[in-house]
Amino acid sequence: MALRPETAKPLNELAEALLHAPNSLPQGDRELIATYVSYLNDCYFCQTVHGSIAAACLNDDHELVKRVKVDFHGADISEKLKALLVIAAKVQKGGKQVSANDIEAAREQGATDMEIHDTVLIAAAFCMYNRYVDGLDTWQPRDEELYRQRGKKTAQEGYVSMSREYLPAKAPEVGAQS
Repeated sequence: MALRPETAKPLNELAEALLHAPNSLPQGDRELIATYVSYLNDCYFCQTVHGSIAAACLNDDHELVKRVKVDFHGADISEKLKALLVIAAKVQKGGKQVSANDIEAAREQGATDMEIHDTVLIAAAFCMYNRYVDGLDTWQPRDEELYRQRGKKTAQEGYVSMSREYLPAKAPEVGAQS
């Protein structure tokens, strides 16, 4: 993202709005949705960093994050989150895969229309983020502890705040030569 600060800013703001801002869906659940979609897309960086953020929101329960990735139906999560993960997985395959029955099943488990909307948007956005990260062959360290430290900090501070570590204070003007 540091290569194009003018695009990094709105991407970080979108992540902030979807995953960190106040919402009726807990931050840990939203991060689990992002993690699961990233897992389905085989994006190591995103599934690992967002899994660490989710774990930080869930009392450092990294085992739960792993269970959600491999078998969320058997994981100790709410039925509402399971229904939302069904929707997220279908969005990952293609938006038209989501059926009226999927939406109704989520509503029956207590999901609001806004939570369903946000689930769809998180899933769709993470398909883009995953392709962006992998398409640029982004450096992806294999040290889990690095992700855990970053996850704790991001869970507390948010995406926009964390982006200040690698983005310039002011984005260069579009079209400016460096």
